Amino acid sequence: MTDYRRLRVALLGAGAVGSQVAALLRQHADELADRAGARLELVGIAVRNPDAPRDADLPRELFTTDAETLILGADIVIELMGGIEPARTSLLQAIGSGADVVTANKALLATHGPEIFEAADQVGAQVYYEAAAAGAIPIIRPLRDSLAGDRVQRIMGIVNGTTNYILDRMDTEGADFGEVLAEAQALGYAEADPTADIEGYDAAQKAAILASLAFHTSVPLEAVHRDGITAIDKPMMDAARKAGYVIKLLAVCERVSNGSGEAISVRVYPALVPREHPLASVHGANNAVFVQAEAAGNLMFYGAGAGGVQTASAVLGDVVSAARRHIAGGVGVGESTRANLPILPIGHVTTQYQITLEVTDEPGVLATVAGILSEGRVSIATVEQTVADASTDPLARVTADPTGVARLVIGTHKALEQDLSETVARLADSDVVDRVVSVLRVEGD
Repeated sequence: MTDYRRLRVALLGAGAVGSQVAALLRQHADELADRAGARLELVGIAVRNPDAPRDADLPRELFTTDAETLILGADIVIELMGGIEPARTSLLQAIGSGADVVTANKALLATHGPEIFEAADQVGAQVYYEAAAAGAIPIIRPLRDSLAGDRVQRIMGIVNGTTNYILDRMDTEGADFGEVLAEAQALGYAEADPTADIEGYDAAQKAAILASLAFHTSVPLEAVHRDGITAIDKPMMDAARKAGYVIKLLAVCERVSNGSGEAISVRVYPALVPREHPLASVHGANNAVFVQAEAAGNLMFYGAGAGGVQTASAVLGDVVSAARRHIAGGVGVGESTRANLPILPIGHVTTQYQITLEVTDEPGVLATVAGILSEGRVSIATVEQTVADASTDPLARVTADPTGVARLVIGTHKALEQDLSETVARLADSDVVDRVVSVLRVEGD
C-alpha cells in the first residue's frame, strides 16, 4: 500500500447526503487515496443528535456535537447541514483556520456567497460547491474553469427536481397538481412543506449561483425574479400540448443589452418550451442545464438533480479536488466577479407571452383585443379562437353565458416585459374579456 500523506476530513451534518458522503469516504478510502494523492481520513461528524437514525451504518464514535473542535482540527471541512446558521458561522470558522471547505448549501451561497469567498481569498483557502446548483450534474466546474475563456451568453436550466417531476406527470399523464404534489411528497421528492420548491425559491438560489459564475458578477438573491408553479393546472397543460409546448420551471440567466452597454437578467418562472427543444425531454425528477456560449455554442448538462448518493458523488469530487490542492500547495483560486455587470429588473427584459383569454362571444371582439395589444406596443404572432360548448367544457360552464364562451389563445412577438404585463392588465379590465385564463412566457423558440 502506498504511503500517502494523511488529510483530516471533518463532516458537518449527516442527513441524506451527509450519511452517504461519510459511508463512501470509508468504503472507497483506498481508491480515493489513489485519485487524490492523499489518504482522506474522516475524523468526525458534527450533528445535533448523535443517536438519531441515519441513512448509512456509521460508527457511533465518529459523531460529536462539538463542531468547533472538529473544525479546528481538520484540513478539509464538508458542510452539509443546510440553512444559513450555524452553517455560515461554521464555514467562516473553517476558512479562518486555513481549511478548504466543500459545501452543497445553495441557500447559504446565494445569500452570503461574497462574504464566504472574500474570507477564503483573505487566507488563500478554496471553496468548492459543485453540489450546490444541480445535484450530481457537473456544472460549476464547466462554468468556472472550462468556459472561463469563453463568453457565456445564456443559461436555461431545469434545476429543481420536485417541480420537474410534478410538471412532467401533469404533462404526460394528465394528473392534477395537488395529486402529483402529494405523490412527490410520498416518494420523498418534496418536503412536507414544499414551499421552497413549488414557489421557486430553491431554483432562484441556484440561478443566483449559476449567473454569478457565468457572468463574473455577484448576483444577490433579491435580484432574481421568481414565480412558482402553483397556478399551473390541467387546462394550461392541455393548451400547451396542443400548441406544441411543454411547461417547465426554468432558471433563465442571460447577457442582455441595457441600451448603454451590457447587463444581465436572472429570473425563475414556469415557461412554455417547444417540444423539440432538448429541455422538453427532461423527465421525472431529473435536472438539466442548457448553456449557450459565444465560441463553444450550445452545451447541455443532464442528470440527477437530487438524491443522497447522487449528490454525494459531486461532494466527493470536490473533496478529491481539495485534497489535490493540498498536495500541490499554493493559494486557492478566487471567484471572478470583476465584470460587475448591472442586473436588470424583469420589466426591462425582452420576453414573449402566450395569453389565453375567455372573451364575449360576439363580432368585433378580436379587433378590440388586437387594438389593446397594439396600444401596448405588443404585436401578435399567432392567434387561435375557439368557441367552447358549455355542456362539455368545464371552463365554459363557469361563465355567465350558458351557450358557450369564445376563447382566444394569443402568442406574442418578443416585447418588453413591462409592456407585456401592462397590456395583460388592460386586457383584464376590458369589457370584452371575461377572464384572463393564463399567461405564460415562451422560452427556447
